[in-house]
Formats: sequence, C-alpha cells, structure tokens
Amino acid sequence: MMKKEISSLLLAFVLMLGITPAFAAENTQTVKDLQDAFTGESTAHAKYAAFAKKAKEEGYPKIALLFDAASRAEKVHAGNHQSALKQLGAEVPEVNPEFDVKSTRENLKNAIEGESYEVATMYPNFLKDASNEKVNIAMMSFNYAFQTEKKHKELYENALNSLDNNQVNSMPSLYQVCLVCGNTYAGQGPARCGICMTPNEKFVTLKL
Repeated sequence: MMKKEISSLLLAFVLMLGITPAFAAENTQTVKDLQDAFTGESTAHAKYAAFAKKAKEEGYPKIALLFDAASRAEKVHAGNHQSALKQLGAEVPEVNPEFDVKSTRENLKNAIEGESYEVATMYPNFLKDASNEKVNIAMMSFNYAFQTEKKHKELYENALNSLDNNQVNSMPSLYQVCLVCGNTYAGQGPARCGICMTPNEKFVTLKL
C-alpha cells in the first residue's frame, strides 16, 4: 500500500469519527505529541538505515537486514503521524536527523535504548494524552507505533545476544513489514497483520 493509500485510510477513519482539522487548535498537547513522534520516527528511519550500512561494512548482513526492516517500519510510523497532523490542520515539523554511527554492537545498544524509551514512556504518555483529548486519529497512529516498537525492542535484544554469542548466522534472513502500521515480522508473516489486520499481500518483504 502506497503512502497516498495510507493517508486515505487515515482520512476515512477521521471522517467516520467526525473529527475536523479545527479540532487541533483545542488539543495542543496531542498535536505537540504528534509533532514530537513524527520527528522521532523520521530520525529513527534515517538512523537505522545508517546503522544498516555500518553493519554491512562490518560483515553482519543479517543485522543489517534487521536495521533495514526497522527503518522501513519507522518510515511508516512517520508517515502515519504526518497524515494525522495534516488531517488535524497542524504544522508538520521539518526534520534534520542528528545521530552518531558507531560499531554495530554500540548501534544495537543505542537502538534498544531508543525503543525501550518509546515503549516504556513516550508512547504510553502520548496515548494517554490523545485519549484524554479524544483525538482518535492520533490514538490510532500512536498505537500502531507503540505495538510495533515493542517488537523492535525484542528483535534488537535478540540481535545483540546473537552478536555477543557468535550466533549472528542463525538470525532471520527475511523480514516482512506491514505498510499500514509498520508491524515487523522476523520471517514470513501471517495472512493478516496482527495489529491492523492488513492482508499479507500488502506487506513489504526484505530478504538476503
């Protein structure tokens, strides 16, 4: 599913709930959360792509593949947050990603730290704000990212464990990413996404 189609799905959801762009002015905290989330996910998209390049350079193609898959998922999340901001009539911030690329081991630790923050703190708080302010399109976008980041955290932890135990070759050589919610599967995914129920044929496949 292309970006335009994803935006259309979000718009349909908004119209169904009767949410209008004017609503944004009354819910500045949720809008700020969406802007922060868009910036964070856009940065993660670029950062993980750079981490993938570094992993390839260091001879870890399977770790690089994981970073590439996660990067693709973060792009989906950024796109969803952007669509929500536009439908609410809010400004989409300009993003200039800043991050350091170190060794693959350090990059995995950095990724785990980032995902842990999103899962334990950022998205739970954002979901609470959106729920309190009844901004359903933001709740949906935040939940898609929240559910996916929990999986990313586990995937990165497993990758670091494999690296530390010289078992990188046993890591998956195929990932599937749902283009609606970013859900990421190590190996072949199910017939429908476990988060948003999108059919598997709408997933993107990354493999060695």
